[in-house]
Amino acid sequence: MTSRRGFLVGMLATGLAPAATWADAGAPDYLSAGQGADGAHALYGLAGDGSILFRQPIPGRGHAAAAHPHRAQAVGFARRPGTFAFVLDCVTGRTVAELSAPPGRHFYGHGVFSRDGSLLFTSENDYDAAVGVIGVWDVPAGYRRLGEFASQGVGPHDIRLMPDGETLVIANGGIETHPDSGRAKLNIPVMQPNLAYLGLEGELRELVELSPTLHMNSIRHLDLRADGLVGFAMQWQGGQGDLPPVLGTHRRGGAARLLGGADGIAGQMNGYGGSVAFSGDGSLLAVSSPRGGRVQAFDAETGALAHSLAIEDVCGLGAAPGGFLLSSGTGQLARMGAEGATAITRAEVRWDNHLVPLSAV
Repeated sequence: MTSRRGFLVGMLATGLAPAATWADAGAPDYLSAGQGADGAHALYGLAGDGSILFRQPIPGRGHAAAAHPHRAQAVGFARRPGTFAFVLDCVTGRTVAELSAPPGRHFYGHGVFSRDGSLLFTSENDYDAAVGVIGVWDVPAGYRRLGEFASQGVGPHDIRLMPDGETLVIANGGIETHPDSGRAKLNIPVMQPNLAYLGLEGELRELVELSPTLHMNSIRHLDLRADGLVGFAMQWQGGQGDLPPVLGTHRRGGAARLLGGADGIAGQMNGYGGSVAFSGDGSLLAVSSPRGGRVQAFDAETGALAHSLAIEDVCGLGAAPGGFLLSSGTGQLARMGAEGATAITRAEVRWDNHLVPLSAV
């Protein structure tokens, strides 16, 4: 008897069936890019216990993925500065579409879908003008580019859809780069990161900047709580003296708040926030640092440090029941909760920067 998976694959190949859902891909809890023991790069679907549900080859090292809210499709982005992205059918392994950045643009490694899945928004660099833009892609039309609008800053990196489904929040890192200069940072003395809240057609709704003394603290990565609280991770571009915190929160209409400013706490992170995530119940906010080899978790309301754990080359963070799932470049996957961290598996995979939870899509 033909299996449901085999039947769906055959129907999809002939275009006679609707796109498969995440249930057809094994109902993964997370996506992550990684490099296997054979040196090949792939996008992996992971269960909550760390087991690998699928492995689909990708053409090069990945950074993050955007998961479609309904279809079992993921947009994988090359590490910045990259000019290509691909849409992977996570059931069949087929490349559904390939995205090429327009002339004068490159991707920054992140994107997000609209709530109904009809639009994809990508963070990009207009590198000759030295400004950030948000690319807009028509999903039903085969990921055809519709246009772009200003990100309201320089170097937009992460981008998320707020719980209202009508507002994007963008981490404008503030760092000017140009492909002719590789990954060189061209404007550190005058950089100015911000959080920009934009409507889906690009209209500015709110702009939040850090204090002038922190203008070299590049805002890079984001996570959202269900009530709209934004958590953001930063990467310090200044000197190695007194290192500032690399984690903050913001609620619309208020000022940004930094967590981890007490003596010795910020220094453990070596000025580098790799990923950020709220815990499964939203009570904690965690930040990872592969450079510091550490994860710190704070009470999201009081700002008090709840956990500080040393884990080699840790970066990926994802919400999990009672805490977080962690991934590292050593292949380790671990749980972090009230009792600390517990290793759950070690795969022959060098996990890349981010875990993408599918419970949020």
